Parts: sequence; C-alpha cells; structure tokens
Amino acid sequence: MNRYQDLSLFRVPAGFRGRNGGVVQLWWLVQATLFGLSPQFAYRWRRMLLRLFGAQIGTGVIIRPTARITYPWKVEIGDHSWIGDHATLYSLDKIRIGAHCCLSQHSYLATAGHDTRRISFDYVTGPILVEDEVWIASGAFVMPGLRIARGAVIAAGAVLTSEVEEAAIMAGVPARRIGTRARADAGQDTAANGER
Repeated sequence: MNRYQDLSLFRVPAGFRGRNGGVVQLWWLVQATLFGLSPQFAYRWRRMLLRLFGAQIGTGVIIRPTARITYPWKVEIGDHSWIGDHATLYSLDKIRIGAHCCLSQHSYLATAGHDTRRISFDYVTGPILVEDEVWIASGAFVMPGLRIARGAVIAAGAVLTSEVEEAAIMAGVPARRIGTRARADAGQDTAANGER
C-alpha cells in the first residue's frame, strides 16, 4: 500500500536545534517554572532568563509569563516590544522582531512546518522577520519564511501566507490586504505611559 507519511522515518537533522540536548531540556524546564510561574510584573526577570539562554532582548521589552519560546537563542526582540499572553515563538529557525511591535495573545509565529512531498515528513523551515511597529493581533498565525514590513497590522485570526508591505492591514484566511494604516502624529498620542 502506498503511504503519504511514515513518522517512524522522521529524523531531526544534526545541529538543528542550535544547542545540545541538555541545554534544550534545561531551557524547557526553566520556561515551565522560573519563567512561566513568575508574576506578571516580573518583566525584567523574564528578560534576564531569555538573555541567559542567548536571546537578544532590547530595552523595555514586555513578555508575559505564559508566552512560549521554543529556542531563545534563535530569537531577537527590539526595544519596547510586547509579547502577549500565550503568544508562541516557534523558533526552530530565526525570529527577529523589531522595536515597538505588539504580538497579541495567542498569536503564533511558526518558522517550521513539514514537507508533505516526503514520506519521512522532514522539516521545512524559514526565518521570520517582523519589522518595527508591527501589530500581530490576537490569534493570528504567521507561516515560515515571511517578512512583515514596518507598521503593518495582521488582524485577529488571520493566517499570513505571504510577505506584507509597509503599513498594510491584512485580514482573513488566507490573509489579504484590506487597507493601509495611517501614520500617527506623535504629538497627538494621548495613551498613558506605564507598565501593562
């Protein structure tokens, strides 16, 4: 009988994780305890833990304790960006998030999938680049290998399958452009400035 996939043939390529198995397991333990059980206000503590494991984390980054990062040494987050509750950075490949970005709750950045043409179900990976001032709204899913240009918005529940131009507003499954984001005058900003 012809088969579509045989998971017993799947193998993780040598060096794929970027660290040895002991470091990977230690991070997962730290993430489940010291990171994941930390109080919400302990942003500095979580930034420190991520840096200890090789992540490049900018100034004033806010990461909720329920956020999940697979391999922090493959992640870079710019100044004053927010990573919301239950957001996932599935960083089997590199993820770079610029400054002043917002990844809302339950958003998912996936740098890897599987090759449906191979019975061994091999990984297919691609880095994700999120430029400055991007908002990825609640429940949005970003496919591997994509670039989201500065100021773009990915609407709640969208599935992003292609690159995004600057200031584009993308919505739907698959996501398509539904508008363009207007520039805000910094002098008109009335939002309160404080910890969230």
